[in-house]
Amino acid sequence: MAQIRSMEARVGRINQRYGSKGERLVAGVVPISADKTKVLMIQSAGPGGWVLPKGGWELDEKTAEQAACREAWEEAGVVCVVSRDLGLIPDMRPSGLLTAQAPKASYQFFEVTVEREEAEWPEMHKRKRQWVSYSTAATALANRPELLEALNRSSLKR
Repeated sequence: MAQIRSMEARVGRINQRYGSKGERLVAGVVPISADKTKVLMIQSAGPGGWVLPKGGWELDEKTAEQAACREAWEEAGVVCVVSRDLGLIPDMRPSGLLTAQAPKASYQFFEVTVEREEAEWPEMHKRKRQWVSYSTAATALANRPELLEALNRSSLKR
């Protein structure tokens, strides 16, 4: 039986998990096509072009895996299954880019297989999605080293 998913995206950071050094814990996905030739990217909510689905791991989520799949649903409108843990990736942004709204983070990414792409999803009005090749994705993520690292750890064909 399919899980009913809310059409409301979570907002705010009141339930945000933080690590032992005060870093925000972020979970994300690298959604790979069945033939491993394409990755699903989403339009960034802010400036920055195209990114991978990711967001805060919240207190009511038992695992980062659960948080990552929720973010994939909210931001990309996909129902996915984790195929591989890509591990922890430290925040690689220069300290000058860190702010109260974008504090230092620790990223945990998962390679996922997309089971379904829904026609409607919580953030569909502010995010488009597109399947792209490795080279297109790597170019889009050139200024986001933590996301590029997640892409490079995946089994996406180069």
